[in-house]
Amino acid sequence: MLLTAVVFFVILSILVLIHELGHFTAARLIGVKVEEFGFGLPPRIIGKKIRGILYSLNWLPIGGFVKLAGEDESPSPKSPKYPNHPKSYFFARTKKERAVILCAGVAMNFLLAVGITTYLLTQGVLEPAGRVHIEQVVATSPAQKAGLKQGDIIENFRTPSNLIAFVKAHAGEEVTLSVMRDSHITPMSLIPRKDFPKGEGPMGVVISDLEMHRYPISQAPVAAVKINLERGWAMLAGIGSLIGKIAMLKPVGGDVAGPIGIAQVTGAAVKFGWKAVLEFMSILSLNLAVLNILPIPALDGGRLAFVFLEKIIGKKVKPAFEQKTHSIGMIILFLLIILISINDVMRLARGG
Repeated sequence: MLLTAVVFFVILSILVLIHELGHFTAARLIGVKVEEFGFGLPPRIIGKKIRGILYSLNWLPIGGFVKLAGEDESPSPKSPKYPNHPKSYFFARTKKERAVILCAGVAMNFLLAVGITTYLLTQGVLEPAGRVHIEQVVATSPAQKAGLKQGDIIENFRTPSNLIAFVKAHAGEEVTLSVMRDSHITPMSLIPRKDFPKGEGPMGVVISDLEMHRYPISQAPVAAVKINLERGWAMLAGIGSLIGKIAMLKPVGGDVAGPIGIAQVTGAAVKFGWKAVLEFMSILSLNLAVLNILPIPALDGGRLAFVFLEKIIGKKVKPAFEQKTHSIGMIILFLLIILISINDVMRLARGG
């Protein structure tokens, strides 16, 4: 339990800090002044200014934040608040520059997901190989009597479902399978059972089409980008489905998880080892990127939406209105987190 909690907080902190580091780096490169880079969330424990930037350590040990000069204001040039060097303020930069800064956090989370996936691909991952092999043979089963062994490859079947369908269609009849063993193909005959013990199947074998595939470093990054783009699209589709259910007042059940649910999955990943933890971290990082790019007030996508709105209407939205919109969005997000956490607790209580 303690290990799960530690891993959960470490993962969450890394993901948020990486996200904020993206904003920090983009702002510095573009020339926007960074007023504070906070480790954890306020209230502040201690802070130290280094080259004009306040680096703070805060009480809530989850993630961090970046405070940019002029992020939530847009004074007119005649205002006494207008700075001597306006280009160092967020509001004074071009729409493209502000968009880059806003998207930088999402980009960093996506790059982290790709980086982790790249590493895991070079270590080896189980992938469909386009052929069926035997993982286990049940004692006294038709497969054992026919001489089938663990590691045998059943030729002419690309997926387990293909072989299962064939065997069921010929239950009670003698069938001949082409079996590859040690690079040699041997025909083996057996009679699949019509009636069989629960969990054994007609042949009495455990089959799979998954095999370990290690990617060379020259191929892994491209494959990792493809995998994460496909996952990201699936996440967007899932969010769309979830919004549809909420709009139709349908129960969401286990379709969504909050901090409690994520912590539960973290515990399961810890049991499977460090590779599973890294895989889970990669998926969480990608999920954070997808959520943040959505046009939801208080999130990066919501702030980006105001930049696009400015381009459409030809002038900046009043800072007070934008700030109020983001505040309302933050309140709604907190309420959703509370409701989702209640759903997590109820699901755990039901043993889900």
